[in-house]
Amino acid sequence: MDKTNIVESKHVMAKENPYLPSVAVVKKTIKETPNIISVQVMLEDESERDSFSFKPGQVAQLSVFGSGESTFVINSPASDPSMLQFTVMKVGVNTTAISNLSPGERVGIRAPLGNWFPCQAWEGKKILIVGGGIGLAPLRPLIFHILENRKKYKDLTLLYAAKTPDDRCYKADLKQWEASKDINLAQTIDTACHGWDEEVGLCPHVLEKMKPSPEGTVAVTCGPPIMIKFTLEVLKKLNFDSSHVYTTLERRMKCGVGKCGRCNIGEKFVCVDGPVFSLEELEKIPEPFI
Repeated sequence: MDKTNIVESKHVMAKENPYLPSVAVVKKTIKETPNIISVQVMLEDESERDSFSFKPGQVAQLSVFGSGESTFVINSPASDPSMLQFTVMKVGVNTTAISNLSPGERVGIRAPLGNWFPCQAWEGKKILIVGGGIGLAPLRPLIFHILENRKKYKDLTLLYAAKTPDDRCYKADLKQWEASKDINLAQTIDTACHGWDEEVGLCPHVLEKMKPSPEGTVAVTCGPPIMIKFTLEVLKKLNFDSSHVYTTLERRMKCGVGKCGRCNIGEKFVCVDGPVFSLEELEKIPEPFI
């Protein structure tokens, strides 16, 4: 990833105290699956709202006052930063507090943090996106960006995997994309079930069966760590160049500005060097990165 991304990202989020969150108001909650919820919020201060911007792939620290702070990708369209969406799986104290939020309640946001997908560098290329479960969240703003700038890119293909049909996030988006001529959507679930007439099988297996051409193609993947691991192996098997394969990493971030060292992998800090990495970058890291 171009280091100018990191410098610019720090500049964008620069403020007197980078640890002090901005206040946002919950506008809407959406139940995605039995244990995943999307929360749409708006910055309370009008001047902050008017000046705020982010790029696909960037994250935020979202806090419920009195419960804690956690890192989530901003998964709403970057073209409209007035309303920010975060998708949360209920697994701990803070995520439970977020899942229980109602419209009108206030939360804290520190954003934008980290780098982003180098969308401009991908112009003129085919884009292959492989997502699993809640891992579609970081990919969602990227898909919106490509669809909004459709003439700048060649074929756009999305392979989305989930355990069951009910475990799929963003069902309204999927329905819209399925009907669109601007994106090739393939969906798969782990095991067959009544009423499902699309692909069945684990995501890496379905990807290998699809045999996408690596020529002139950028591949982006995100999902459960085990899915990412085997998806990357399939992409290598299909002769995708490591410099044309991207993923996002999850690490327990705390400060968000590269000071506390909680999210380091080797010499990299996910909060500033990531969360977006090319496979070429990751292959230079001596320790397991997934």
